[in-house]
Amino acid sequence: MSEHQSTHETWSSRTTFLLSAIGFAVGLGNIWRFPYVAGENGGGAFVLIYLTVIFAIGAPLVAAELMIGRRGRMSPIVSMRKVATEAGASAAWGVVGLIALIATFTILTFYAVVAGWAMDYLVRAILGGFQGLSTAQSRAMFDELLASPWRLAFWQGVVLALTAFITSRGVTRGIERATLVLMPMLFVILILLAIYGATTEGFGQAAAFLFAPKFEDVTAMTFLAAIGQAFFSVGVAMGGMMTYGAYLPPTIKPSTSSIIIVSADTLVALVAGLAIFPVVFANGLEPTEGTGLVFQTLPLAFGAMPFGGVFAALFFLLLTAAALTSTVANFEPLLSWAEERRGVSRRRAAIVFGALIFAVGSGSVLSFNLLNDFHPLGFIALFEVMTIYDATDFIASNILLPIGAFSTAIFAGWVMTRRMALEELELPDGVVFRLWRLFIRYVAPIAIAALLVFAFL
Repeated sequence: MSEHQSTHETWSSRTTFLLSAIGFAVGLGNIWRFPYVAGENGGGAFVLIYLTVIFAIGAPLVAAELMIGRRGRMSPIVSMRKVATEAGASAAWGVVGLIALIATFTILTFYAVVAGWAMDYLVRAILGGFQGLSTAQSRAMFDELLASPWRLAFWQGVVLALTAFITSRGVTRGIERATLVLMPMLFVILILLAIYGATTEGFGQAAAFLFAPKFEDVTAMTFLAAIGQAFFSVGVAMGGMMTYGAYLPPTIKPSTSSIIIVSADTLVALVAGLAIFPVVFANGLEPTEGTGLVFQTLPLAFGAMPFGGVFAALFFLLLTAAALTSTVANFEPLLSWAEERRGVSRRRAAIVFGALIFAVGSGSVLSFNLLNDFHPLGFIALFEVMTIYDATDFIASNILLPIGAFSTAIFAGWVMTRRMALEELELPDGVVFRLWRLFIRYVAPIAIAALLVFAFL
């Protein structure tokens, strides 16, 4: 392992690091997007493809980010520069870290808005707002939320305030303490909801929707969907994994940690499907609603089922916990950089970045109401119908993240020396290391390049 010194704290234990990293990977998309994408792209056939992709592309990339962070011991920009210089390459590789910081800032400007929806619905659930809800009333409830810039801005502010508060307290007193509360709570709620789902009449239908192999539905786009889901699910190229890697003590191996993180992330997505879709099918509802499934369809089910208020509160508490663990991890690289380069306190950096993200994120808030007909990049054909929210999401997810991930794979596979990779991954120079090097050098870059190309077709 590198002897580079860090100005930052380190994780107090392997458990707190793993819970924090898993919390970063597990987000809103795990709870509803993975089950939906799987069911619509071949069910069990998609799951098999996804499992192959997540361990062939996702895990190697997570390991790469962790080892770069551990080698550099600093924020993504500085770590990339230091490791590149040590490998005899140009310090300009620090631009990859800069792209990660820009991506994570951009993502937070709209992710905090969506996380706010979960908080709003959590309060509604606690107050019994879903009882006796009709389809029209459920749709109107969600439309009413989107139509109110003040409510959206309020909940966006709550999400960012909690995120800033947690991260301002540092790794051990802030992130670790929050993680030790949020992640066990997330796991317990998810298991409780899955157990309930197994008792409903819709469990068999839900299991078939998710796991019955439908090879006739598999196309080239199925593979791209699996790559995209795997790529974005584990949060690569956002700077979070690299920053968390910078806080790793010598006793924690990036290689084994990456497998645990990816496995846990995938398990959460699968269990979430078994928690959500039995309720959907048992109530004769449409499972292919995407975001609408969470905020329009599920409230109908909760409003009609016994103890629906309890299960609704648990579900939206689950969403809120998943959202917060992700926003905290996305926020941390920004504070890490500010501490190093600007010499400001974590508290001040948290306030400044929280305010900046809130201000820029106001565009996403307004794109659902006052500016829903405003298309800022309408002069470009690809963006002509996109709102501020849509364009921000597309640029971050389909341009910044793939470019960052592609560059990270090239850096880890071709710029870092074999010796450096062996030291940081702490693997013997055998079959496992050679497979990792094969995937990070060839498989991951080719897959990511395909995503970039198809994003613009």
